[in-house]
Amino acid sequence: MAQQADGSGPQESPGPWYARTPEEVAARLGVDPAVGLSAVRAAELLAVHGPNALPEEEQRPGWLRFLDQYRSYMQIILVASAVISLAIKEWTTAVLLLVLTLFNALVGLRQEGKAESAMNALKSMMEATARVRRDGAEAEVPAEELVVGDVVLVSAGDEVPADGRIVEASSLQIDESALTGESVPAAKDAGTLAGERLGPGDQTNMAFMNTPVTHGSGLLVVTATGSGTELGKISGMLSATKKEQSPLTRELNTLTLWIAAAAGLTMVVMFALGRGRGQAWDALFVSAVSLAIAAIPEALPTVSQVILSVGSLNLARRNAIVKDLPSVETLGFTSAVNSDKTGTLTMNQMTVVEVLSPTDRYTVSGTGYGLEGRIHHAAGSSPSIEDAVLPYLVANDAKLVDGQVVGDPTEGALLVLAHKAGLDIDATRERFPRLATLPFDPEYKLMAGFTEAKDADGRPVVRCFVKGAAPAVTARAASALADGAVVPWDEDLRGRAQAQTERMGGEGLRVMAAAYRDLDPADFDPDGDLLALVTDLRMTSLVGMVDPPREESRAAVASAQAAHIRVRMVTGDDVTTGAAIARRLGISGEAMLGADFAALPEHERLARIDGIGVVGRVAPEHKVLLADTLKKKGDVVAMTGDGVNDAPAIKAADIGIAMGSGTDVAKNAGRMVLADDNFATIVYAVAEGRKLYDNLTKYIRFVLVLLVTFVLTFLGAAVLNIAAGEPFTPPQVLWIHFVVNAPFGFALGFDRESPGLMRRIPRPRGESVLTGPVVITVGLAGLAVTVALLSLIKLGQAHYGSAQIGNSIAFTAFALCLIVAAYECRSERASVLGLRTFDSRQMNRAALGEFVLAVLVTQMDAFHRMLGTTDISARQFGWALLAAVALLLLWELGKLLARRAAARQDGAEAAGRP
Repeated sequence: MAQQADGSGPQESPGPWYARTPEEVAARLGVDPAVGLSAVRAAELLAVHGPNALPEEEQRPGWLRFLDQYRSYMQIILVASAVISLAIKEWTTAVLLLVLTLFNALVGLRQEGKAESAMNALKSMMEATARVRRDGAEAEVPAEELVVGDVVLVSAGDEVPADGRIVEASSLQIDESALTGESVPAAKDAGTLAGERLGPGDQTNMAFMNTPVTHGSGLLVVTATGSGTELGKISGMLSATKKEQSPLTRELNTLTLWIAAAAGLTMVVMFALGRGRGQAWDALFVSAVSLAIAAIPEALPTVSQVILSVGSLNLARRNAIVKDLPSVETLGFTSAVNSDKTGTLTMNQMTVVEVLSPTDRYTVSGTGYGLEGRIHHAAGSSPSIEDAVLPYLVANDAKLVDGQVVGDPTEGALLVLAHKAGLDIDATRERFPRLATLPFDPEYKLMAGFTEAKDADGRPVVRCFVKGAAPAVTARAASALADGAVVPWDEDLRGRAQAQTERMGGEGLRVMAAAYRDLDPADFDPDGDLLALVTDLRMTSLVGMVDPPREESRAAVASAQAAHIRVRMVTGDDVTTGAAIARRLGISGEAMLGADFAALPEHERLARIDGIGVVGRVAPEHKVLLADTLKKKGDVVAMTGDGVNDAPAIKAADIGIAMGSGTDVAKNAGRMVLADDNFATIVYAVAEGRKLYDNLTKYIRFVLVLLVTFVLTFLGAAVLNIAAGEPFTPPQVLWIHFVVNAPFGFALGFDRESPGLMRRIPRPRGESVLTGPVVITVGLAGLAVTVALLSLIKLGQAHYGSAQIGNSIAFTAFALCLIVAAYECRSERASVLGLRTFDSRQMNRAALGEFVLAVLVTQMDAFHRMLGTTDISARQFGWALLAAVALLLLWELGKLLARRAAARQDGAEAAGRP
């Protein structure tokens, strides 16, 4: 809340600033707008209340951010294992583990450092000066030195330096799109408004910090500075909104805890049994370190980072720039997209689509500011549309330069209409030289251009061309031009015009009207009261214009809905316009105001949210509330936007998506930036995210088989006293993790897209990858491999009289079983006994390479020295191969049973449907 100019504290009187007259505001703040504050008083207030600046986000020292990388469970366990390895003089193992933790920390730190502070971006936007009135004279001061009560002068080209009540306005228009989401500049005046909770977009007598003045000039009294401004409130929302962990990060943390708990229990059993058998402490510690290394998926962070990095590069090639890697897989969870309308779903280029004269109707093809398109004469008999559209061209200050509008976007759309009507823009303007201009004003809602012209008899006249809001122009009409003839503007024509205006407005079109009037040059005073001359007008036409949907947006919305992703439109425009555009895009559901949505009790919001398709006139807090409501319903939410007002919701969403043409604040708050501002790119990114997450879950299933096998093998060895409780040595464990596990991880991570992936229902929020079927599958597979490995170790000891031979056979069998597991983990139910099994080159290459290595590790002296293996015969290799074949048959039997159970369930559900 703003401070009083006398420094006595917050405002206590009822009613917001916009509900007070300029005189009441000046009296309340103790300032005369004609004189301004004194320099002394301004300095006192600045010393008491501080600068007109937003709080800067405190930067953590680099060393603390580096240490933060060691707060993950996996890093803690790896460090603990390294310390124990040092204690028992396993130097090589300790060094490898410490290097691995360092690598993980550096990768995490690098990703964290890519995102700049959104709050600091807000602060940088305020580096400006302001023209103020102090001690009765105008002066230029740094914007940071403004205080409540200052009188500020603004004109076209300026940025409003603080929030203020407008006390004088001359054709003042301010672009508030970054703050409110409005697609056109807001007209401002000094009038007094009624209402208790008007949003910034409805406060037509207030100006807000960091919004550019596009037209006219004004005088305002500062009512809030720094954190008390609308921009400051958004800054506070940004600082209060914390980014959540990605679903994958939460999954990995949960997985690590479960594995650590299982490993810890196994260690307790190993120590208890080992000491009971008289084993030495140092031998038990070596076995414990081996188990710790075996139970922790050391390669998982590295493999995941590489998979996500490649995915982010693929997205960047399609104009979706991901700022932090976990967001790539978060996209795969997305079940709700709250999309900004202007520029994302639409082109952000106003386009005339319909022209109505008293006797004729025309439809207009083409979109945006491109000159392609034509006018179709849909009804009527007039031979030319020129008279209908001429006022829109002459009473127009915009220009078209290389397909871009210089000036007001609405006027740019009218220039495009004139070009499509066959009018030469420059020649027509030269034909009607401008004598005077009545600029647009929100009070009378029209613009008039007074030009030199000649009447039908060739006599010189001053022709007044008028364009503006349809009700404002038609209210000043006395006649109409109908098929070249002048007819009275009677009740019939007035009623038809009103009906057409309502029809087009209901279709989401912005409706404007055009007219003209001829004046006697002898009676025309260009410096006189021009508004008084805008009467007895001759109506020529109505036009309907719209910011058209992008051609690809409708298909993209349909693709999202086919993927069970609910798309909602959030817009700063009114509900009617938003609902009309939503219907064209295929977005269904109720349309309601943001304030009405916020006023609902929480239980009613949760009950109605599924039926809401459009939220209009949204304030920043409404967007955050919408995201939070969907999260509570279990959705994973994506939020798109481009303005400062979007930043809090972008940050609050699971995946915040900023437009490339948007503000730096929005881009810094988001996790992804759309370089092409295209909604279709979001759908592509979701598809890529689903593919990556699906492939990561394949890899996680594979890793789980590996980890369960390790834990059960060490536990079984301890309980059965096989290999002194240490079935595999630390080097062998690291070999399995990095030489066998990692290549299959990359192969699974870059696997082809699973059939029907984009037709699946997204995973609900909080649903674990460790579903019942997955737990059963990896548990049984791990148990089967464990039985095989322990049996082979025992076979080596009993039949061949050598524990080393048994270990080597089991080590080889483990590698071969993992080849089978990698292929089986590509799908939870689909059989590998088909041609599709071998459609992945990466997988085939990895399998071939691992098979060769499985042979070499027991045949080459270098591997013998490195891993402690020994030569095995072809017959012994056959035992290892038999274990892999047995695993394949058992896994396929399990999948067959799962498919039959699913088919029975689907049949039962189908039978139960009406």
